[in-house]
Amino acid sequence: MGVLNKINVFRRGLMRNLTKNIGKPKSESGIILVDKTEIKRVLICRPNARLGNLLLISPLVKEVAETFPNCKIDLFVKGPLAPIIFENYDVVYKTIHLPKKPFKNLLEYINVWISIRKQPYDMAINVDQNSSSGRLAVRFSKAKYKFYGDLENDRQQTKSDYEHIAKYPVYNFRHYLTKLGLKESNKIVEPIDLKLTPFELSEGKKILSTLNSNNSKKTICIFTFATGTKCLSEDWWENFYTSLKNQYTDYNIIEILPIENVSQIAFKAPTFYSKDIREIGSLIANTEIFIGADSGMMHLASSVQTPTVGLFSVSNLKKYEPYDNCSIGVEVENCSKNDYFKIVNGILNNGRLKTYSRAV
Repeated sequence: MGVLNKINVFRRGLMRNLTKNIGKPKSESGIILVDKTEIKRVLICRPNARLGNLLLISPLVKEVAETFPNCKIDLFVKGPLAPIIFENYDVVYKTIHLPKKPFKNLLEYINVWISIRKQPYDMAINVDQNSSSGRLAVRFSKAKYKFYGDLENDRQQTKSDYEHIAKYPVYNFRHYLTKLGLKESNKIVEPIDLKLTPFELSEGKKILSTLNSNNSKKTICIFTFATGTKCLSEDWWENFYTSLKNQYTDYNIIEILPIENVSQIAFKAPTFYSKDIREIGSLIANTEIFIGADSGMMHLASSVQTPTVGLFSVSNLKKYEPYDNCSIGVEVENCSKNDYFKIVNGILNNGRLKTYSRAV
């Protein structure tokens, strides 16, 4: 680990220790929310720049919008992706971005915190209780109602899927609302959602038709890359791709390439490369199934409601697995080729439980 990385790890650990008690006690004693229509401006804090982590807050955004139908939401994030991801969310008013390197952009960094302080938010919500910047933003805001992401009394044990990173913020938020006198919802947590338009879907279909030599066949989409130890070896992918190709001769197989423009199968399948995540999503939305390791691309596939098979080797499956619409996470070490084919066959035979309207 380099010196800068060590400094970063130390800084994050220090900030977590300094901010872990911000907002405690967790409940706001004596504060009751009488009228939900008084919540007109909400700040949701997820200061993270990763594609997957930003997509994974969309269920919470939808939950807040449904709970407070008259509200507008500001997102406190990092990086340039949030405006693209939430482009078609009318409820999202604006995104506030922390610079990735605050010490090199000190004036911008200070202005972000000033803007949070100036805005008269009615409610501020921190998504991840372990985020020091998120906790600070909630504390720094002038919101009347402040939720720091904490949960009391080990309530996670009451939900079998509580560990999932897209779901526990929703469960925590629902429980927080009971402290304000509101009834706790028992609805199923919404899927993550990129909210593609019919035009985007139509364009994705056109792109897909240029990749396939036989457009009468349906398409299987694979993504062979992932960061760090999550990336499966070239040998693993070569064997898997060969078996997949032999098993599904009635399907086209395409590979989505990462921004690094590399392939673990040496570009043997027709490939698609783009830096536009909505364009990539529109293409994946026109395929029958997506297969890839735990990554932002896996969550992107899930967010366009394409049945997704997530391949897990080191990540926490319960925390990150794709869900909804026949999607599933599998642990590579415990899965044989026959197991994969059973899973894929089950998805292909059942089809989509729900889908975007596809262009004719």
